[in-house]
Amino acid sequence: MASRDMTEPAFFVLTALIPGPRHGYGIVGEVLDLSGGRVKLKIGSLYGVLDRLVTEGLVELDREEPENGRLRRYYRITSTGRHTLAAEAERQAANAQLANARLALGGAS
Repeated sequence: MASRDMTEPAFFVLTALIPGPRHGYGIVGEVLDLSGGRVKLKIGSLYGVLDRLVTEGLVELDREEPENGRLRRYYRITSTGRHTLAAEAERQAANAQLANARLALGGAS
């Protein structure tokens, strides 16, 4: 995934996986917290994001554990995912710095 194509949900999913592997509901809760409540993933949309990130090599399946008769899947960020996330965070920071500099100059409202 080129950083310019990264969606906000993908950005937060990758960020949620930095501390270590998480299962779906854990990712959903962490994304909600990290985004200040702005990004509210449903399980179906989460797995769409995860499938894309797995296909692109940014996330991989860590393990599956039985939980109440179902398999709970845990995902982890890959080295490529870390580098991609770092590049995206840098890009966003540069964009924010530019906008803040322009706002500080004032101009027409």
